[in-house]
Amino acid sequence: MPAAGNGRRAPAVAADLTDAGPRPATAAAEPRAAAGNADRTAAGDAKLRAAAADAELRAAATDAELRSQHADARNQSAARRAAGAGDGQPCRPPCCPLYHEAIELIGRRWTGAIVSVLIHHSTLRFGEIGQLVPELSDRLLSERMKELEARGVVVRTVRPGRPVRVEYELTHMGRELEPVVRELEDWAQRWLG
Repeated sequence: MPAAGNGRRAPAVAADLTDAGPRPATAAAEPRAAAGNADRTAAGDAKLRAAAADAELRAAATDAELRSQHADARNQSAARRAAGAGDGQPCRPPCCPLYHEAIELIGRRWTGAIVSVLIHHSTLRFGEIGQLVPELSDRLLSERMKELEARGVVVRTVRPGRPVRVEYELTHMGRELEPVVRELEDWAQRWLG
């Protein structure tokens, strides 16, 4: 074997490394060795497929278990609310995942202000919302309106004509936020004003 530049022997060629034992004595042994390699490859592929299927089953089971836990928590919470906590107050879990999701949706920067403006004015155009919410950029307003529309809180209506009018209004789901938003506005005036 030729020597490498540092005085060491050059590494063996890949073909030399794959031979684990002596070469077959006859040419008839070559097809048997190739068939053995194919069997090992097929077995390896089958193991990979089985491992992937097993991982998918575990993920599906975990997902189903989480859904079941959420359903159980909702059922237990509903039962506690119906029965009361003994002191006349409904019993609530420390942090309901649905409550957390609602706060994340409405609590995003400028989203609460946009919803508030739409509660006070039933239908508004994009520019009107921008004027009523101070310091809100058009880019961020557009982003928030798309989020609210995707979540079903706001509906976007295109009115034909010249120029085309695009109007936004709260859906029934969005309108149901009115008491919450008004309470938060009152709280803000009392404690932050």
